[in-house]
Parts: sequence; C-alpha cells; structure tokens
Amino acid sequence: MKKMIAYLSAVAVCAAMMTACGGNIGSTADSAADAQTTAEQTETTAAEETTEAETEEETTEAASEAEAEEDEENYNTGDASLDNVRNQDEIGENELLVISFGTSFNDSRRLTIGAIEDSLEKAFPEYSVRRGFTANIIIDHVERRDGVLIDDVDAALQRAVDNGVKNLVVQPTHLMNGLEYNDVVDEVASYADAFESVTFGEPLLTSDEDFQRVEKAITDWTADYDDGETAIVFMGHGTEADSNGVYAKMQDLLTKDGFENYYIGTVEATPSLDDVLEAVQAGEYKRVILEPLMVVAGDHANNDMAGDEEDSWKTAFTNAGYEVECVLRGLGENEDIRQIYVDHAAEAISKVSDKDAE
Repeated sequence: MKKMIAYLSAVAVCAAMMTACGGNIGSTADSAADAQTTAEQTETTAAEETTEAETEEETTEAASEAEAEEDEENYNTGDASLDNVRNQDEIGENELLVISFGTSFNDSRRLTIGAIEDSLEKAFPEYSVRRGFTANIIIDHVERRDGVLIDDVDAALQRAVDNGVKNLVVQPTHLMNGLEYNDVVDEVASYADAFESVTFGEPLLTSDEDFQRVEKAITDWTADYDDGETAIVFMGHGTEADSNGVYAKMQDLLTKDGFENYYIGTVEATPSLDDVLEAVQAGEYKRVILEPLMVVAGDHANNDMAGDEEDSWKTAFTNAGYEVECVLRGLGENEDIRQIYVDHAAEAISKVSDKDAE
C-alpha cells in the first residue's frame, strides 16, 4: 500500500512539473487517472490474494481438526471433567507454570500432564501450579468437543500478570530443548518485565544424569517384558532441531549398558520406523513391545504406533512376522520420570531464592 501511495505522489509531482513547463494538462490528468485505476486494481488483487490465503489456511486447519476428530472416533478418550485444567485465578505471588504441548486424549492428559502437575504441587506448596498448552489446535478441539477450556501459553501468562504474580517459575514437560521449547522461552521473555523474577526449569533430557535416570525408569518399567525373546521398542516424536540427537544418545546409552534388545525410534525424524525395523530384524526376536517415548499417550501413540492402518508401527512389525503388543502409557505416568521434572523445577526455584537473598 505504501508503494502505491508513493507511486501516486510521484505521478502528481510529474503532473505539476509538466503544467509549469506548458505540458499537455489533459494528457497528464489522463495518465494520473490511469495510474489511480491501476493502483486500485492492484490493491483489489492483493486483497483477494490475502483473502484466498486466509481461506486456504482456515480450510487446512479445519481439515486437520476434522482428521483429529475422525482419528478419535475409535477411542474412548475419557472424561474431560476429571482433569484439573488449572486455569484458576487467585494465584498469589508465586506461580509454577507447567508448559506442555498437550493432548486431546482426556485420560492420558490427566494421568500424565496432570500427574506431573500434581507432583509439582505436592513438592512446592508455596507455589500455585498452573497449566499452559502450546498446541492451540488441541485447546480448540477439547473446548469444542468437551466444553473445557485450557489456557494457551499467552493466556496463562496474561492470567499471571492479571493476578499480580511476582515470581514466575516455568517448568516445561518437553523431552528436550528443541524448537518448541525455544518458542516457549521467547514467548515468556516477551512478558518478563511484568514479573520481579522469571526462571526456567530444564526439559526432561538435559544432563547426562537425566539420561541415566530416564534409562533406569524405562527399563525398570518394562522389565517384565524382558525375557530374552522380546524387542522393546520406544517410539519418540522426533524434531528437525539438532536436539533430535537425544534419541541416538539414549539408544547408545541403552546399548552400552547391556540393554541391547531396547530400541529407540521416532515418528517424524531419525531413527525412523524403517531404521528400527531393520535393527530389530538383525536380532532373533519372536515378540515386539511398542511403547511411546513421549510424555502423553495421545494421537501419535494411538494411531502412528498402535493403529491398524498400513503405515502404523504395529502393522509394520506384525507384517514382519512378530507378535506385537502395544503399551499405551505416557512417560508422565512413571513416578521416576515425574521426579526428574520435580528436581528440575526445584533447581529453578532455588534461583528465585538466590535472587531474593541478594
């Protein structure tokens, strides 16, 4: 629009100059009129293109929501009213904001994210624990389907501001420091001036000690399946960020520590399903256990991992001749995993105490 205004201004200046020099005023006026018509047509075209782009985006989003709803038709996702969405006001001066991607699978949300929040609330009674989801498509889906509204990150931060929170501690339930985690850090930073202090807890897999603790948690959790004839396969999400290397690091640790029948793969990155299938086939296994390496057992776990479609992990291993069992539980259901989040939050809260002492 600015370019069009500049263009019309230039035409007007040229017209004035031609008048002063005895030019053809009528011809200049016609040119200016033509230019204005062209500008109006350009503006109309731009507006139409913008509208088309917005319509296409809305159509794509609607299609994604419809697909999500269709995927859920075969599942009983549970009673949403049993879940504490933690969007209450009257927070007080200290808030512990738990940021998660989220899931529309109600039971899994309550048993994983909700359980992590409960553990944090028990560990830090001086803090009000609140919830924020990064996935607005999930928030909208749950609200439309169940009439339950969960705060997104922006709404949760604004709630903290409106309630006069002074010390904000943010604990993400992310597995790693990836793209989404960085987005959360940036969004919280835009509100930083509204609080006296803002501190962040680390994601699940950050230090070498974290990897060792997660390794112990998942191997203890699946020990009953470890009979010498079973491959135990964990399916992670995967990311384009460099932090995707956490999956290979976990695999290397498991192999080094003698858990050679444990395999780590991802839905959207590497190691891929094909990579994991090839590795399992190199061994002598009769059975395969599939379990998500994700905080929740949501859409990816129920569909990409345990679904009956041709491209699911369950189908791939079944077609390869294995007896397959899918264990649909998220990492948030594991007490040892929850304790890692508690310890990370404790470290973040200690920084608030250090600032108060200064």
